Amino acid sequence: MPLVLPLLALAMFAMGTSEFMLAGLVPDIAADLGVPIGSAGLLTSAFAAGMVVGAPAMAVLARRRSARWALLACLLVFAGCHVVGALTAAFPVLFGTRVVAALANAGFLAVALSTATRSVPADRQGRALAVLLSGTTVATVVGVPSGALLGAAFGWRAPFWVVALLCAPAALGVARGVPGGGADAAAVRLRAELAQLRVPRLTLAMGLAALVNAGTFAAFTFLAPVVTGAAGLVEWWVSPALVLFGAGSSAGVALAGRLSDRRPGVVLAVGGPVLLLGWVLLAVLAAHPVVLLVLLLAQGTAAFAVGGTLIALVLRFAAGAPVLGGAYATAALNVGAVGGPAAGAAALTTSAGELGPVLVAAALTALALLAALPRLRTLTSG
Repeated sequence: MPLVLPLLALAMFAMGTSEFMLAGLVPDIAADLGVPIGSAGLLTSAFAAGMVVGAPAMAVLARRRSARWALLACLLVFAGCHVVGALTAAFPVLFGTRVVAALANAGFLAVALSTATRSVPADRQGRALAVLLSGTTVATVVGVPSGALLGAAFGWRAPFWVVALLCAPAALGVARGVPGGGADAAAVRLRAELAQLRVPRLTLAMGLAALVNAGTFAAFTFLAPVVTGAAGLVEWWVSPALVLFGAGSSAGVALAGRLSDRRPGVVLAVGGPVLLLGWVLLAVLAAHPVVLLVLLLAQGTAAFAVGGTLIALVLRFAAGAPVLGGAYATAALNVGAVGGPAAGAAALTTSAGELGPVLVAAALTALALLAALPRLRTLTSG
């Protein structure tokens, strides 16, 4: 395994902690800054929106720079945004820092995805992607629950400071481990790369990844109200719940890494229906704490196995776009992460209450299945 992969995963740990930690901090942010919980939850959508816009834009801007330069610049901007976010008392400022941090995260992820897949043979790209994304899934297991505990003990600003500090060793690792030469992809014409979007399999994989991720983020962003409301548990149970979901996501990414190169159809055909069933059961049985916790572990596994496989397919189908391929994958992930929390926030105001976001997750997953299953052979052949 190339050394660059675990170094990139370290940076992804810092960024993944930031992206997901709001799941345990939304109620405290809302109370401290005087906004509704639904509005605070939109901080996740703001982050994802910045990533959707930033992924292609930053990839294009960085194409004539070395990967090392682009990755370091993105990390420094990302750290600075968290310092400002930790200091502000105004919700609009915090909202703005999330957007700018997302632009930096998007640029980093787009370059990192391309760097990771170019560092291994074509038949091992799924495993390379799994190593890279392991930084994010470890963040859900360790970083996000730790952030929730820090937030409960010292206030929601403490995790922002910790994320800023985590960027220092990540930047050092990138500076020492990522090659500093110019990117080979700089010479590729962007018009030819954009033409890849006319490939039906690529757009289908991007759309499915967006739907699955939307469902995952709709439920995950508002997990704290489910744990403390529907299940009736005290606030400290939010962290163990996040740990279980994160442990499942790590298992799911590992599963995708093993199977997405050889048997993507199996993952999608089996994992998709399991994911849908899990969201339905969670909505029905959330009042039973033990069942809820078991389902969170299962849903983390299914969501990231299916989602990780779809992203691996996006990167495979975008092989003719070495500059924008990583941006396409990043955009596919975060289009869903914009719409999911927004739909979940709207569902909170319905009669379903805190279970509304889980029902949204079930509906979006069902839509993805209806679109995918008739085209499964086309999507996964070759």
